[in-house]
Amino acid sequence: MANTGTGKAIPEIAIIIPHYNDVVRLERCLAALQENDLSGCELLVVDNGSTQPLGEIQARFPDIRFITETEKGAAAARNRGVCETSAPQLMFIDADCVAAPDWVRVGRAVANRADLIGGRVEVFDETPPPRSGAEAFETVFAFDFRQYIEVQGFSGTGNLITRRDVFEDVGPFRGGVSEDTDWSFRATAKGYRLIYEDGLRVGHPSRQDWAALRGKWRRLTKEQFGLKVHSPKTRLFWVLKALAMPASILVHLFRVLTSPKLSGLPDRLRAAGTLIRLRLLRMVWMLRQAMGLDI
Repeated sequence: MANTGTGKAIPEIAIIIPHYNDVVRLERCLAALQENDLSGCELLVVDNGSTQPLGEIQARFPDIRFITETEKGAAAARNRGVCETSAPQLMFIDADCVAAPDWVRVGRAVANRADLIGGRVEVFDETPPPRSGAEAFETVFAFDFRQYIEVQGFSGTGNLITRRDVFEDVGPFRGGVSEDTDWSFRATAKGYRLIYEDGLRVGHPSRQDWAALRGKWRRLTKEQFGLKVHSPKTRLFWVLKALAMPASILVHLFRVLTSPKLSGLPDRLRAAGTLIRLRLLRMVWMLRQAMGLDI
């Protein structure tokens, strides 16, 4: 750690973890981080005003800073975490993620390669077999960070490294939109370089049932629409994208049926059924949005 000249050390890396009412997974996240080399690191859990008590987990991890942010949303929590630390390097992970034992070591090694670095997110099931349709779908499609970064041009914040000077120049995460997509686009628009690093690994649980998966995609659909400038031209684009959803089913059915991540025909059929159901629902949502209706 560097020294401020006042005797107080400045951490080299701040690991920022937004949290809301997910104490069991947060404990798992923190336990996994403890398996890393945390020398020169400061860990900050920014709680969004959970109703679940945090006393036991705070007692178990006395070296971790717990901060409360009353403004709701992961964007506000991450922003508060950045404000609470002076570390020049920032690493973001979510409370339901599980860092690999070398996550921090790899982060240190690759930090100078680009301004924003996203890594691999490996999906795992929290329930015993057989997989539900939601779990099978997520096993194939969820958290493809390489695709996000190298094709779509953004990184999720569940596994992201950047620098303080970059963050301060780009500005804070913005709530009410897909904040990781929005922030990545703003950063790259300023000329900052975003890369994918496969060795930077965290795990994330699959959504266990249809209700959880539906909730995730309803939120994402709202956030993605919120990123658009709502002119007649962009609304027409949104309608065309909605009408393309049935065609995307045919394209991605092949991916389901051939995916090595699924084990056996029942897994594939459940994933295929969920794919069809979700894409048709997203089409309806998007058409409603284009007409100015709520979803």
